[in-house]
Amino acid sequence: MSSSDFRQIAIRTEAGKAERLFRAAVSAFCSLTRPSRREIAQLEDLTLPLFDEVSVESRRYVAAALSECEYAPAALVRRLAEEPVEIAAPLLTRSNALSDIDLIALIGRHGLPHARTIARRKALNATIAQLIRALERPTLVKTRPPETITKLAPVKPAPADTAEDKQPVPGEAEEGARRRLRSMMRPTGDGVAVNLFLGQPTYVKLRETALTGNAAFFQTALADALDVDFTTARSVTEQPSYAALLSALKALDLSEDRAFLIAVAVYPGEFPHPQAIRLFLDRYRLLHREAALDKVRTWKAETLSRAIRGNAADAATTERREASNSDGLATNLKAS
Repeated sequence: MSSSDFRQIAIRTEAGKAERLFRAAVSAFCSLTRPSRREIAQLEDLTLPLFDEVSVESRRYVAAALSECEYAPAALVRRLAEEPVEIAAPLLTRSNALSDIDLIALIGRHGLPHARTIARRKALNATIAQLIRALERPTLVKTRPPETITKLAPVKPAPADTAEDKQPVPGEAEEGARRRLRSMMRPTGDGVAVNLFLGQPTYVKLRETALTGNAAFFQTALADALDVDFTTARSVTEQPSYAALLSALKALDLSEDRAFLIAVAVYPGEFPHPQAIRLFLDRYRLLHREAALDKVRTWKAETLSRAIRGNAADAATTERREASNSDGLATNLKAS
């Protein structure tokens, strides 16, 4: 089928039911040897509005077809990848349109079923493969106190019968990204917890404390990393959006994937769909590091100002207490 045939399908308004048009458009697109950007956008414009109107069987057919397509439209692939594994499996195992960040986000939202399917990908990123193994054996994953985060510590394997009981149940995605990511992010070997980022303690501490779900732990780690007080770190993470945290992570010069992982752990509700993730990454790329450093300098100045005011207040209190003690002593001497 030629490129002109595909374009005719895309613009034909009398094509009939959404089901037939959905399948025909994708079939025509997959026959193109090297589709143009316009044709890729055309397919997305045509199929995405029809997505909720077509059957599970049509979605499964399209997912299988696009999994073999070298230039598959990314938006449609991501939408299909959010479907249950019965539909999304071909894309999860083969599609080049899914980046490593897309795969991490899918595991974070859908848990073990998607993770097991992604594990079958050829040339899978070694870090993601280790995360999936950790998710497969959650009994070897334990949360440690922040002060021991950067150390390697042996973990006693749980008995096989209890390990079976503690595995995540499919369908628990609604419990939130934080709980699943906490299980993912401690890759394991033969009964030993392995720190993949040894030698980078700042990121490790931020990551681990964020994934505990304890806000105070993460705020303390962030205060240490930025050299600000706890009050400032708390204000950064308790804002309605992640804008301030974005500046903090950029100032620390974290890579996009590491910044995203921390952000999704602290603000899981801000990433309900792939477009929200893409928006975060775009904002992170566009944020100039010098602007982020200026923001952190402002926070440090506020920290110093509070410390000075606190010291002045303490000094005044001490003077009043000493004066009061002196007056009391003088009164007692007179009475004697």
